[in-house]
Amino acid sequence: QVQLVESGGGLVQAGGSLRLSCVASGRTFSSSTMGWFRQAPGKEREFVAHIGWSGRSTYYADSVKGRFTISRDNAKNTVYLQMNSLTPEDTALYYCAAHTGPVASQRPAGVVRWGQGTQVTVSP
Repeated sequence: QVQLVESGGGLVQAGGSLRLSCVASGRTFSSSTMGWFRQAPGKEREFVAHIGWSGRSTYYADSVKGRFTISRDNAKNTVYLQMNSLTPEDTALYYCAAHTGPVASQRPAGVVRWGQGTQVTVSP
């Protein structure tokens, strides 16, 4: 069973950058698909990015492609989300997820674990 703790959120001006981290506990981290999702006030949770167990496969939502980069360090049980060129539309609660579904999908699948989320606020 994987438990997830996110960090790195905060307040940043438009055009700025943040790097989110998600530390996982549990022996299945290195074999899990890891993802970032976000939920803005009044909206449904949406997919941001996925990365496969080896780190070689990634998949992004169109809205973040070219601006965000997902990566992982299996030795540290950590997945990262580097966010550049942030806009106010990126303001949301960002969640880390671990699951056994495919990378090239916008939905987690199989056994899914969620973190508690970290808030990202981008001011104009």
